[in-house]
Amino acid sequence: MSTALPFWLDVSRWLPLARGADRRMVRRALAAAEPGIREFAILLSPAAGAELEVLAAHAQALTRRHFGRTISLYAPLYLSNYCPAECTYCGFASDRHVRRHKLTRAELDSESTALKRLGLEEVLLLTGDRLATAGYEFVRDGIAHSASRFHNVAAEVFAMTEAEYAGLAAAGCTSVTLYQETYDPTRYALLHLSGPKADYGWRLDAPARALAGGVRSVGLGVLLGLSEPVEDVLRLFRHAVWLRRQFWGGGVAISFPRLRPQAGDYAAEFPVSERTLAQIVFAFRIAMPEAPLVLSTRESARFRDGIAGVGISKMSVASRTTVGGYAESTALSSPQFEIDDRRGVEEFCAMLRAKGLQPVFKNWDAVYREPQCQTSSAST
Repeated sequence: MSTALPFWLDVSRWLPLARGADRRMVRRALAAAEPGIREFAILLSPAAGAELEVLAAHAQALTRRHFGRTISLYAPLYLSNYCPAECTYCGFASDRHVRRHKLTRAELDSESTALKRLGLEEVLLLTGDRLATAGYEFVRDGIAHSASRFHNVAAEVFAMTEAEYAGLAAAGCTSVTLYQETYDPTRYALLHLSGPKADYGWRLDAPARALAGGVRSVGLGVLLGLSEPVEDVLRLFRHAVWLRRQFWGGGVAISFPRLRPQAGDYAAEFPVSERTLAQIVFAFRIAMPEAPLVLSTRESARFRDGIAGVGISKMSVASRTTVGGYAESTALSSPQFEIDDRRGVEEFCAMLRAKGLQPVFKNWDAVYREPQCQTSSAST
């Protein structure tokens, strides 16, 4: 199992800037016509953190320039929570004594119907790590079925081969999300004790294999709280830049998950505050103005309300981290982790509209319609 860092993840030149830039350097970074890794590092510094309102204003202006006043919405849909991996921080880990379930075709259809009734047109399908009973064919069939119901189907599952990703794309998968969790190979080995996910190098290369296999876009992220955040986020930025250069026709989105309470009660060894999280989001928006930036219901309603449209351009809504739970009041499994923002679609959409933002569930129609939750589709 390879844990060697490729050259494009070396951030030693920029760590001193992220830790010791001054206010003059922050002003220059904000004025840069084409900000890159140097400017990004400076915007992560304590000096930049002292100018958070200034960063927020820059981030909001860039978000409106590239995404208008829209927020794209999606919901996660768990296909299975069976998992052979022993990851110390995950509620689905193989050593957790939790309720397990795998959706049948009938149950998947019921869950899809429930989400469609809410007006949702994009789903993110999730599973545990690869198992014989919940492997490639299971995921591919789930994607094909979902693609017949939804206009956009993404997958956040185990790492696959390029040929397997090509099969997902052919089945209707438009995007693959795959978090490295942490880019620190030493921390990674301590956190991933067994199972396919324990192979650092195989997971690191998976987004490139997905794009090479024909998937239109990939989502990257680190699980904030697992490792030293500045170094992890710098490497996340470098990873995204490298992928965009290698696969210029594909898209790269960035997510910002923070560790949440889960079965096993793993506590963050490197806690990240809301203020630091906001600074990371703003730095990404300023240095990657056209990239979709995603925030989930892991975060509080108050934080999500404040950052919507201020860097963030895409958000989950009405989420369940259980297998089942949309169609029935009782979930079929234990949750992977606890969510914080528990609002339904209608309430969340009302908040966005009150802020002058337009909820978007499908962004390639010419007509904007508002059934039930007052948001079904929109054009940007």
